[in-house]
Amino acid sequence: MALGLPRTDADEPAWMLDINTTPLIDVLLVLLVMLVITIPVQLHAVKMSLPGPAVTAPSVAAAPIAIDIDADGRILWRGGQVTAAQLDEHLAQLARAPEAPPVQIRTHRAAAYGVFIQVLAATRANGLPRVAVVGVERAAP
Repeated sequence: MALGLPRTDADEPAWMLDINTTPLIDVLLVLLVMLVITIPVQLHAVKMSLPGPAVTAPSVAAAPIAIDIDADGRILWRGGQVTAAQLDEHLAQLARAPEAPPVQIRTHRAAAYGVFIQVLAATRANGLPRVAVVGVERAAP
């Protein structure tokens, strides 16, 4: 025989009014993966016919021209002393060459800065494209 206890509303489970979205999200993810797999990969490429490289012999690099400035401010062109006018003439001849060789300016540490600027300005005025300033300092131990 059962005990006849009165039932109350607290004993009954409450109704769940929210929608369970977990299965819905699982289905959407599966559909998304299937969509990504089945879409063909599209390559954005333009097919072109390009010309081949021209076969030419590599140019032989010319030996650099050395311009030295000694401690007394004298300008030396390939070891021989020249004046500023003679230097300008030599640089003009280099500029007229079809392929001008590189110019290296080496200056002594005690040389006047103005002489270096004159030599550098002469190379620029003659339009020489490759001018390098070579340092003679030694690395500190």
